[in-house]
Amino acid sequence: MHFQIKEIILWPRDTTKAIRRLPFELGKVNVITGASRTGKSAVIPIIDYCLGAGDCAIPVKTIREYCSWFGVIVQTAEGEKLFARKEPGEQKQADAMCFLESPEAIDVPNSLPQTSGMTTVDEVKQRLNALSGLSRLKLTADAPEKSWDNPAGFRDLMAFNFQPQNVIANHDVLFFKANQHEHRERLRRLFPLVLNAITPEVLALEHERMRLTKLLREKARVLEAMQQKNQQWLADLQGHHGKARELGLLPQQSIDGRSYEELRRDLEAIAARTDVVLEVTAEAISSAVTELAELDRDETTQERKVSALKRRLSEVERIKSSAEGYGNAMRVQRDRLKISTWLAERGVAAPNCPICGSDIPNATEAVNHLAQSAKAFESAANQSVEIPVVVDRELARLRNELDAEVETLRAIQIRRRELTQASESARNAQFRLQDAARFVGGLDQSLKLHRMLDVDSSLTDEVTRLQSDLNVLERRLKGLNTKQKTEIALATINTNAGRLLPQLDNDRKDDPVSLEISDLTIKVGGKDGRFDYLYEIGSGSNWLSYHVAMMLGLHQFFLKQDHSPVPSFLVMDQPSQVYFPRRLAEKKSDEPLDPQVPDEDVAAVRATFKVLGEVVDTTNGQLQVIVLDHASESVWGNLTGVVLADEWRDGTKLVPVDWIPSEVGPPSDPSLDSPTQPGSENA
Repeated sequence: MHFQIKEIILWPRDTTKAIRRLPFELGKVNVITGASRTGKSAVIPIIDYCLGAGDCAIPVKTIREYCSWFGVIVQTAEGEKLFARKEPGEQKQADAMCFLESPEAIDVPNSLPQTSGMTTVDEVKQRLNALSGLSRLKLTADAPEKSWDNPAGFRDLMAFNFQPQNVIANHDVLFFKANQHEHRERLRRLFPLVLNAITPEVLALEHERMRLTKLLREKARVLEAMQQKNQQWLADLQGHHGKARELGLLPQQSIDGRSYEELRRDLEAIAARTDVVLEVTAEAISSAVTELAELDRDETTQERKVSALKRRLSEVERIKSSAEGYGNAMRVQRDRLKISTWLAERGVAAPNCPICGSDIPNATEAVNHLAQSAKAFESAANQSVEIPVVVDRELARLRNELDAEVETLRAIQIRRRELTQASESARNAQFRLQDAARFVGGLDQSLKLHRMLDVDSSLTDEVTRLQSDLNVLERRLKGLNTKQKTEIALATINTNAGRLLPQLDNDRKDDPVSLEISDLTIKVGGKDGRFDYLYEIGSGSNWLSYHVAMMLGLHQFFLKQDHSPVPSFLVMDQPSQVYFPRRLAEKKSDEPLDPQVPDEDVAAVRATFKVLGEVVDTTNGQLQVIVLDHASESVWGNLTGVVLADEWRDGTKLVPVDWIPSEVGPPSDPSLDSPTQPGSENA
């Protein structure tokens, strides 16, 4: 998903001061370099907080004391969007947010509480979820209400966008917040969806399979119970048939070999006879007729509900089909026009055909016009992905509601038929023989049980149909083969990372590397067939190189997908920390530190920046990396794709010095740029 950080904005508590704006270049490696305790490590918590984090992990003291709001402007395929959030004060987080969007540049307000874009964290999360195009169906169809299998959201994707100090060279933790149990479980279940092995379409099919399975189980259980009693009911009918012959209501004949249906048909004929009837009161007749009228009204109302739901379901299915057709058409048009983008990027300025050399008037204007059209179709193709996500959720809801209403209608019809039979019997005259009257009365009640087999005479057919539909769905899901797609995606990611490792400071450059979803770690193969997990491998430089290679390998894979929900930016804090001598971290002076990377390690640090720059450069602006580091421009300068975003030295810091009252003096706040430990809020 095209989602890059264009600018970080801080609003001062002192409204007489100018707001702090920190811009970044899109599609580049942006480096913020500076001394210690200048605020570099607060950048990740600020971005995370503005994008809806549950708790505010922005360091306390200077930053939160002198800032009233934090904001971030992101560039998306729809234009610019501003996400700003209030400083929480004594609370863990603030619910107040500001959301502004524009297809062009956003006019950043100087004061936020008076802005029309005020909203809440939950509303911002909903907008981010819609922007990512994630399905709102549960990751597992039969998951309980409170579960790690609940629908995936934009917030879950932050695991792939941040590498804070305590993670980037950690041998136990590979992903942002993966040291917390809840986040680890969510990430494990989310991975197949992120790898495009499970698409919103597959999730919708999984939920439909669960619905059909549940319905089939219920119907089959009823049918099985009825079939188990079939022999008992056959014996019951044979007894009634014998009694009827004894009373002369049926001719004397042998019933050997006669089927259940034949015996029951004979007895139903007796119950329906008009010359053998019971005497009943007018009150009983009136009561039956009144109830029958009420059931008629209920049946009509219920039939209307079912009919309306069927029409609604048909309309939504047509909408889904139309949306998918529109999206496919847009993608076809986009693919046809891609050649124009290729020609435009190579600067077709001469009036000659780039293929045959023929003279073509206005070639440049034509190519540029087609390139603009290609961008428009690209945007339309991306936006068309969002419609089926909403439609799938509506389809699942309508099908469940339709099933419930159909069951209610069936129950009304059963009661109505019973009452109709009873009412017709009530209107007949009394039986001529008391014994026959008692028999027919008992026979009518007994036959009601047998009629249950015919109340849903189509029950067997319905079970067969449900099983057939389920089999078709199973075959379709099996053909999608999500497990194989996951394995193929991981193989691609591992290949991407494997290509980068030889360029980094690593002891095992040629050993195969693989991402393990079950453990959320990296496994490295050896020549003897042994596999070592990341936590079994020593040296901080090794841990750093595996983190850098795997995170870049993941983003390379995401960018190759037609529509990946993962934002296309990556923020890394202190990748050079493993090369700093420990004595620098132990210095007790309150003066800002600006450690010098030892000469023997400069090449290793530069190699890391070089890999970042080359990978970003090959994406043609689709990926953005932000690096927060002590290393100065002399270490990483003049590298492809790497630019200086800001330098925080000689009094320049995240929080401007003029925001701080002169009587307080320049702050010496270790929270501005101190390493966080695994398990902290920044993890």
